[in-house]
Amino acid sequence: MRILRAAEYRSMPWKNGGGVTTEIAVSPAGAGLDDFDWRVSMARVDSGGPFSGFTGVDRTLAVLGGEGVILDIAGRPAATVTKASAPLSFPADVPTQAALVAGPITDLNVMTRRGRMTHTVERVVISAQTDIQSAADATLVLCLDGEITVAGAAPVRIGPRDTLWLGPDAKKRRLEPARTATLFVIRIDRVAAND
Repeated sequence: MRILRAAEYRSMPWKNGGGVTTEIAVSPAGAGLDDFDWRVSMARVDSGGPFSGFTGVDRTLAVLGGEGVILDIAGRPAATVTKASAPLSFPADVPTQAALVAGPITDLNVMTRRGRMTHTVERVVISAQTDIQSAADATLVLCLDGEITVAGAAPVRIGPRDTLWLGPDAKKRRLEPARTATLFVIRIDRVAAND
């Protein structure tokens, strides 16, 4: 179990130079934008425009703040993503245009290298003790708002935008919210090698 504090996240330019992204976690450690196996980040989007392309990568986007974004993903009908809608998964290597619904947004991006890793992203609102299973290669729990305590011999508090990172051996962790909290549970798995 690791705790990633929001104050320690790394900020860097977008791949296309159109803004700044805040990297929450990347694997392998220290990987760049072209050689990661997986990457979890947040970005503030101030205006519409094209998304950065990532060859051979699958992406999921969720809106953390703001009114939302309309994504025009090549080969699909336009999709509106808001704080209330489910995270949207799409290939990161097809042309994608973004139009803001009404002003800037902050989004969550989860990306995995196709054929090597897979991922799921789930928004969970909790107001009572909740157990998080972590059978995946990596399970990250981003606390969007509120505060949670990770139960255990030495309880750990996690505040807004902090992330709990569980490995596959953690099995199950009990989360206790101080009040209602919104979490994003990200599960990342390695693709089994073909025999």
